[in-house]
Amino acid sequence: MNFFKIKTSWSNSEFILIKLCMASAYIFVGTYFHAFFENYYPVLIIIFVITAIWFVYQWLKKMKSEKQL
Repeated sequence: MNFFKIKTSWSNSEFILIKLCMASAYIFVGTYFHAFFENYYPVLIIIFVITAIWFVYQWLKKMKSEKQL
């Protein structure tokens, strides 16, 4: 499938739309299934912390490599 090999570039203003779309979906699911997810708060917090640290590390690494170019 060549669909997944197509590369596009997005400006920051265009990227806001997809972030807003995803955030509204997450808020909707979180409010609709609140009682279901409250049992999984510790696991979700651990996943969030690990992925946030990983993302910041990758971001800083990318910034450092682009600065050297």
